[in-house]
Amino acid sequence: MKQRLLLILLLLSILSCERYQAIEERPPNVVLIFTDDQGYQDVGSFGASDIETPYLDQMAAEGIKLTDFYAAQAVCSASRAGLLTGCYPNRLGVHGAFMPDSKKGLNPSETTLAEMLKEIDYKTGIFGKWHLGDHPNFMPLKQGFDEYFGIPYSNDMWPLHPQQGPVFNFGPLPLYENENIIDTLTNQSMLTTRITERSVDFIKENKDTPFFLYIAHPQPHVPLYVSNKFKGKSKRGLYGDVIMEIDWSVGQVLAALKEQGLDEDTLVIFTSDNGPWLSYGEHAGSAYPLREGKGTAWEGGQREPCIIRYPGIIEPGRVIDVPMMAIDIMPTIAYLTGAPLPANKIDGKNVWDIWTGESGQSPQEAYYFYYHVNELHGIRYGKWKLYYPHSYRSLNGKPGGKGGIPVDYEYNTIETVELYDLSADIGETTDVAAQHPDVVAKIQALGDAIRAELGDALTDTEGKGTRPIGVVE
Repeated sequence: MKQRLLLILLLLSILSCERYQAIEERPPNVVLIFTDDQGYQDVGSFGASDIETPYLDQMAAEGIKLTDFYAAQAVCSASRAGLLTGCYPNRLGVHGAFMPDSKKGLNPSETTLAEMLKEIDYKTGIFGKWHLGDHPNFMPLKQGFDEYFGIPYSNDMWPLHPQQGPVFNFGPLPLYENENIIDTLTNQSMLTTRITERSVDFIKENKDTPFFLYIAHPQPHVPLYVSNKFKGKSKRGLYGDVIMEIDWSVGQVLAALKEQGLDEDTLVIFTSDNGPWLSYGEHAGSAYPLREGKGTAWEGGQREPCIIRYPGIIEPGRVIDVPMMAIDIMPTIAYLTGAPLPANKIDGKNVWDIWTGESGQSPQEAYYFYYHVNELHGIRYGKWKLYYPHSYRSLNGKPGGKGGIPVDYEYNTIETVELYDLSADIGETTDVAAQHPDVVAKIQALGDAIRAELGDALTDTEGKGTRPIGVVE
């Protein structure tokens, strides 16, 4: 029996070596699936009991589930800037969400994930929502992507009205193919399907070369749209239907990889840009058991479901609670593919050893939570989360809206520094700052250091390490 076990271990070791050798010969494909405004509990494997997500649950069983993974900021454009550059978005001058025709965008001098991988001859495609500037200077084909099909900003936006400014009337919405508007959408019910079909086509067309596929679903951002094949299918109304269709989309992508013989040659990452837009109530997701949602530095605003799958390389079925952030994805992919890191300074760190289980220690001393125009609201340090005095929006226990109509937020103010032990209090219900003055002092020292680097509007600190946003004169 012992000899048989040793033989099995030897064979597994040989197969593992062969897989890593294959990586060296041809770097892996990378598929990054990014949803919009999805809550922490809006996936079955993260606790959803009223939405069926069989493909994401299978992906988690065949990969790893990151329980303490954070978006780079709690709002659309800033979050996407952090994901694609490995930088805190405020380092790049990106704050909040770009409006249509804003004449601002991600500075082309920054290096995106797509540009980094093109350096080593990857094919690159984005299908879905861009939201890093809708002027031609800032659109995807100027930022490293070979192909683009999707919308330039959030699905509730429309360009400037001569008298009113940006109009939030839920359409019509420009649909781009590469650099051209090919349609204006007054109904988005087939958009998830079309994005999925184009993504599958991209996989088939590029099966013989390494590729980076960025699928940025505009859903479940309001207004919610779903195709007839999923309408009325979930136990959580229209919102649940939308998540089920996104889950189907993930299944289609995984099936295409398998059909093309690319299943074991592809790293697939699924996560979201920020937490749920709680004021929309039944049209919003659930961040339970986390506190608050989108637009706040509380856990519900930035802690996101994250699932990573890479058969034969990442041991399946594991749950990892080491804190990580979207800024860490770029340097990790750089390490895995051999791509050169950007010349500009980035904030993310390589977390590959955590994904593979070789390390349980984060290379980041802390993570920093900025919001509004460069306000430092919070810091994650190990199991601790510290908040500085600031104002934040909340429903304060009242129900959200119905039928796609939001209710108004109220605004609360933190008057003094607060500290939470997330290992014992994931819902951030009990401030323990008074019991741990040494921890508070340590984290505040980290806060002073990041203010010197990135600034902080709450303390009128100008950072020395920030770079300019892209601007069209």
